[in-house]
Amino acid sequence: MSEANGIDEHDLARLRRCVELARAARERGDHPFGSIVVTGDGRVVEGMNTVVTRRDPTGHAETNVVRDAAAVLDERELAAATLYTSTEPCAMCSGAIYWSGIPRVVFALSEAGLRDIVAEQEGVPTLSLPSREVFARGGRPVIVDGPADLPEAAAVHDGFWT
Repeated sequence: MSEANGIDEHDLARLRRCVELARAARERGDHPFGSIVVTGDGRVVEGMNTVVTRRDPTGHAETNVVRDAAAVLDERELAAATLYTSTEPCAMCSGAIYWSGIPRVVFALSEAGLRDIVAEQEGVPTLSLPSREVFARGGRPVIVDGPADLPEAAAVHDGFWT
């Protein structure tokens, strides 16, 4: 690994795709978050935030991509996959990732970095609970690599939350 936090150039390329998905979600009126699941053999399942367009508070990019990946991948494939995401998974999404069996998460913008950008969402304070803390409570290890040095992961939020 040539990058800090266990993140290499392949990971950065995948995180850039997540930011592209976040931008696409924002452009269609959703919150700017995007995620992908990559299997051990390189298959990719993509997901975007759908909180606004589906009127679903659980429609976070990570939860959506876990649901979609579980529909097309078997347990062995999930157990060898990595979930990439534009922003560190929240507690809800971390739970979904944990229960899916996915063993590694790589994120660009940290939960603390997002909190610096948006203190409240629609009057509701953010939930300050880093993904590493959620995963540490589980009975199986989940490797968490991030944050990545990817300025575009913060930039996709510019002006959105005000």
